[in-house]
Amino acid sequence: MKDRYTPISLEFSESVRYSLHSGQCKPSEYLKGLPHGCNTENDSSCCKAGEEYPQYYCSPPITAETHATMTINSFAKGGDGGGPSECDGRYHSDDEMVVALSTGWYNHGSRCLKKIRIHANGKTVLAKVVDECDSVYGCDADHDYQPPCANDIVDASPAVWSALGMDGDDIGEYHITWSEA
Repeated sequence: MKDRYTPISLEFSESVRYSLHSGQCKPSEYLKGLPHGCNTENDSSCCKAGEEYPQYYCSPPITAETHATMTINSFAKGGDGGGPSECDGRYHSDDEMVVALSTGWYNHGSRCLKKIRIHANGKTVLAKVVDECDSVYGCDADHDYQPPCANDIVDASPAVWSALGMDGDDIGEYHITWSEA
């Protein structure tokens, strides 16, 4: 019989691991980087040859104040976001209030075109989910040779950052909370 304080890990499939004790999902596997250039707009990182990048099929549970890291992304054609958005097959201007969510939160597109409420810097804004910040795949042309996203990312357009009153050194990675609107 297990002690009630013993950490329990469940495997939902070969590639998803979720720990009930820690409330965190863990990497399912690791992806090896290949040498190739990528668009470094908005200080995007590029995959490095031989480096291993964690892959996540899950994200932390969504609550009334889900903690996340907000990153910046251009959803415009030629921007660092790569191809058109998954939800509508379109590119979006940097002036639109749009975001991409990590794979687990994106949940196979169930949040597509829905609004989320983002809290940061003492302000709150609404943004529309238009894409997945892929936490499983990366380091290829479809992902602009960038590594997979972490499992707790809200990848926001420049308009979201601006509406939250952030610019200059504030932009890049910022701790936020978010909720479904």
